[in-house]
Amino acid sequence: MDLATFWFIVIAVLWLGYLFLEGFDFGVGMLLPVLARDETERRVMVNTIGPVWDGNEVWLLVAGGATFAAFPGWYASLFSTAYLPLLLVLLALIGRGVAFEYRGKVDSPRWRATWDRVIMFGSWVPAFGVGLVLSANVLGLPLDAHGDRVGSPLVMVRWETLLGALALVGFCLVHGAAFVALKTEGDIRERARRLAVRIAPVALAPLVALLLVVQLRAGEGWTWVPLGVALLAAGAALVQLARVREGWGFAFLGVAVAAAVTTLFGALYPDVLPSTVDPANSLTVHGAASSPYTLTVMTWVAAFGTPAVLVYQGWTYWVFRRRIGTRHIPPVHVP
Repeated sequence: MDLATFWFIVIAVLWLGYLFLEGFDFGVGMLLPVLARDETERRVMVNTIGPVWDGNEVWLLVAGGATFAAFPGWYASLFSTAYLPLLLVLLALIGRGVAFEYRGKVDSPRWRATWDRVIMFGSWVPAFGVGLVLSANVLGLPLDAHGDRVGSPLVMVRWETLLGALALVGFCLVHGAAFVALKTEGDIRERARRLAVRIAPVALAPLVALLLVVQLRAGEGWTWVPLGVALLAAGAALVQLARVREGWGFAFLGVAVAAAVTTLFGALYPDVLPSTVDPANSLTVHGAASSPYTLTVMTWVAAFGTPAVLVYQGWTYWVFRRRIGTRHIPPVHVP
């Protein structure tokens, strides 16, 4: 395997890590006004992701940085074409991060309610925007021979990319509900588990449809295998959640997203960004890659840095592995 292909796989793995970790992260924020009945339960939900949400976002930054360094042509064409949706995603993530830090700074129901709305919108918008951009990358963009966009700034908004946006939103909702059920106790746990079971068939339907569209348009024979694994894992997750086995349900959702990412990037290869104008304009793994020297340096840096990051993040999840409930939250004094 050459270094260009290796880094294409690394970027796919980084996207997998981001979608799995930030998937439940976004889901918790999206479901904040749905699952929580009072301020104490809202604090329980925020505390389930409080120690890890910022670390989860690192995967997106590293995926973007790795794309910039390993495939500068891919980065330039995709990010310039997706400038508007990515700007909205960035603003939403900034607001979301500020909201987590600020919601408890003033002892006022109105103050907390305002920041809770920011958390909610700051979770819905990035999930929708990232799903839109990622599906557009896999399904292709109108690029000319120079890799520049052909058409308006909203050219990536098509029915199949909107399907991709709904696919990620639906997955985040189910994944977030499963995570809340896994990390909490009492009424909120049962409420989250029942919600995950109830919405899963509808919420995951766009993801199934997206995988089928990608497979039928650009898939290879072998990519039917991960597509089938994704379907089976999603069904198994639903069964396990219905049986009150939140851990297994959450794990199977992880298998489902891993298989889905494998299907998407497997169908994308050997391109990194297909052109819908002319296949000859498509950016390929080897055509868009950096020099062998750059890829070699990146590989050595990643070899030393990645284990440290994984150990640190794994340790964080281990330290905060226990369930939390309303009994762990001190009462709030409201003047």
